[in-house]
Amino acid sequence: MALLAGVVLVAVTACAGGGGSDSGPDDAKPKGKDSTTARTQQSQAVVTIAPEDGAKSVDTSGALTVSAAKGKLTEVTVEDSKGRPVEGALTADGTKWAPATHLAASTTYKVHVVAKDSEGRAAAEESSFTTLTPKNTFVGTFTPEDGSKVGVGMPFSIRFTRGITHPEDVEKAITVKTEPAVDVEGHWFGNDRLDFRPEKYWAPGTKVTVALSLDGVEGRPGVYGKQSKQVSFTIGRSQISTVDVKTKKMVVRRDGKVIKTIPVTTGKPGYDTWNGQMVISERLEVTRMNGETVGYGGEYDIKDVPHAQRLTDSGTFLHGNYWGGDAFGNYNASHGCIGLRDVRGGYDSGVSAAWFFNRSMTGDVVIVKHSKDRIVSPDNGLNGWNMSWEQWKA
Repeated sequence: MALLAGVVLVAVTACAGGGGSDSGPDDAKPKGKDSTTARTQQSQAVVTIAPEDGAKSVDTSGALTVSAAKGKLTEVTVEDSKGRPVEGALTADGTKWAPATHLAASTTYKVHVVAKDSEGRAAAEESSFTTLTPKNTFVGTFTPEDGSKVGVGMPFSIRFTRGITHPEDVEKAITVKTEPAVDVEGHWFGNDRLDFRPEKYWAPGTKVTVALSLDGVEGRPGVYGKQSKQVSFTIGRSQISTVDVKTKKMVVRRDGKVIKTIPVTTGKPGYDTWNGQMVISERLEVTRMNGETVGYGGEYDIKDVPHAQRLTDSGTFLHGNYWGGDAFGNYNASHGCIGLRDVRGGYDSGVSAAWFFNRSMTGDVVIVKHSKDRIVSPDNGLNGWNMSWEQWKA
């Protein structure tokens, strides 16, 4: 229900003695003149605020509007109970105001509005209301972690606990700022994952800040976000390693300069390694690798694989290999992973796998070329770099 504007009156008053004995006919002022004076001081502007004062369970989007009739809005202030302001936009004619984004759930807001008529006379109105408390919510789990330092290939990737059917509203609630400034765009993989990246790899030293203002966003009918969080991470040095399946060598470049060439073994025929740009998403000093987990049955089960770094969600790793014999640099013998010479237990820091592991970080890029397999899918790991910028933004 709309509220009429409060009226600002300039009262006409006079001091009077007791009993009125000092008053006379010449001192009295006609009532009609008093009434006319009051009317001329009253603003003709009418302020309307929706929702109505005291409203409960108000929707977090689309419900809050402010308008002025017979005048223009000159001040609109909306704050939550902690004094945090809600930014908004005024129409060009100055008669309507709406918030620039959604409101938080389960929150009480206070509204203060001033409008002026054509004579400059002000009318003010105040109101308060409380937004709804959702029965169903969603959150996003993200990588990289707050405060981390990562390689130049690391996107900001967020996975939602519920499938999103209002992707534009959710994406609008996530802002990415960088120093130095660079254009960053988001891309949806299915309805539960949203990744952000620039057109090219990050410049070393870039500082990235992500604001997740998901509290109150309706991600799907009746399901609302409940996160309000800021995440910051820094881009470290550039390390890009290129694996050539034909030569069975990996060239490691640090800030554009070759720092080491390492013999490797990749996928044998029928188990070829993916081509394409892959990003290290997980680093494990030791892990178990079981063929049954990736559809290879009982072909292998190695309980103590050292220096393992994940490249795809489907199970591609770049890892230490202590059982490969003379395969490194000579022939491809793996089930699709990239193997580097290592020792059982991973205790020797001088072997290739340990050397590479100790100089790597999540977000580093590993490029594979000349394999007989296709290019890895962009959503298989953090590998959106295998899409063109036009495809990414589409």
